[in-house]
Amino acid sequence: MPVLFLSDIPVETMNEEQYYTKLKTIVSPYLPEDVSADAIGMDSHFVNELNINSAHLVDIVLDVEDEFDIVLENEDMDAMQTVRDAVALIERKRLATDL
Repeated sequence: MPVLFLSDIPVETMNEEQYYTKLKTIVSPYLPEDVSADAIGMDSHFVNELNINSAHLVDIVLDVEDEFDIVLENEDMDAMQTVRDAVALIERKRLATDL
């Protein structure tokens, strides 16, 4: 059975919940031991609430780029403070690459 990535799904068919679910999967391995994956909510702040350090944040950005087949610029990374910010950014970038 072939592997299907979210980047293979047409943008029009993806919804916010699908982006969130995949992002949660990407972020989870980078959480410190004292933070549960259950703590990842749409409004969770990567640094202040999820305690993700800057090195892991870079890893998350790289994983997001790979998974969603997008390129994130420095300004994008600066704007990606919360999970909701990341979901909105991914949606915007995927729409832009689909045009």
